[in-house]
Amino acid sequence: MKKALLYESKPHQSVQCHVCSNHCTILPSKRGVCGVRENHDGQLYVLVYGRAISEAVDPIEKKPFFHFIPGSKALSIATVGCNFRCDNCQNWQISQATKQSGYTDLTISGEELPPEHVVADALSNECQSIAYTYTEPTIWMEYALDCMKLAKKNNIKNVWVSNGFMSEAALELIIPYLDAINVDLKFFDDKHYRTVCGARLEPILKNLQILKRAGVLIEITTLSIPTLSDSEDMFKKMASWISEKLGHDTPWHISAFSPEISRALRHLPATSVTTLEKAHAIGKKAGLSYVYTGNMPGLTSENTYCPKCGTICIERRGYSLQRHDQHGACPRCQTLLNITE
Repeated sequence: MKKALLYESKPHQSVQCHVCSNHCTILPSKRGVCGVRENHDGQLYVLVYGRAISEAVDPIEKKPFFHFIPGSKALSIATVGCNFRCDNCQNWQISQATKQSGYTDLTISGEELPPEHVVADALSNECQSIAYTYTEPTIWMEYALDCMKLAKKNNIKNVWVSNGFMSEAALELIIPYLDAINVDLKFFDDKHYRTVCGARLEPILKNLQILKRAGVLIEITTLSIPTLSDSEDMFKKMASWISEKLGHDTPWHISAFSPEISRALRHLPATSVTTLEKAHAIGKKAGLSYVYTGNMPGLTSENTYCPKCGTICIERRGYSLQRHDQHGACPRCQTLLNITE
């Protein structure tokens, strides 16, 4: 356990957590909705600090990041827990683990992996970045933040894969050490965020604009779920907002949904190729330069094309790629491709 950041004391030994936009009020011996931040006698503690449920070396494209050091390796880490309860979650076995009845700080799953070991593992595996991923890093940000600070000292980049629901106070703490973030923009209306995820849309849109102003490289991922997030109207609104508020050069990934690995949507069909192609066309029509399809290898929309002349600059198939760009520029017309190395 470690004492938490970003909370305030309330009457009768209760506390209010301010790490994410839930702003949970937590009674003594109780936890926030994330299941990993617990009130001990009027003080808030993080139960998962330094306790990783997963550590793996991944291609950066798996996160997915297509415009951040393409072809490099990232050391991915995660703890259990999440501040969402998404029905479509594909990592639900670890994200929702701490919400089971009887789960205590003595039964927190994972292996001891202090920040210095995380950075040492990244260095020994020749990873150019550490990815805070698989579950929502906001709810274990004390652990992530210590890793990020140490990574910076060792010239290792930091990237988050996030639901974007952190508080503005949390953003202020992580932005100085954050190089890139991929935010899951799951829906574009509050109703679905509330019913499917137990969250709200507005804080996520606000945080994305804060990250943009701070100069953090942003990529957006939308999981296209049949009947929930696959309508032309949603794609149009989302693509227009991304283009207008974050910039036309913001990469947008539309990924296929696999019901068999979801938490509670196994009755729905898988996403069709037609839906992905439709979303891709809508994104391009909205003015986005880089629109990608995911979880369905073999489509040409995995590639990076020059937005000016159409030349293939990076070819991809799954997590394999071949680069034709010249230091982040089109080899034919030298147009910059919004790639961070």
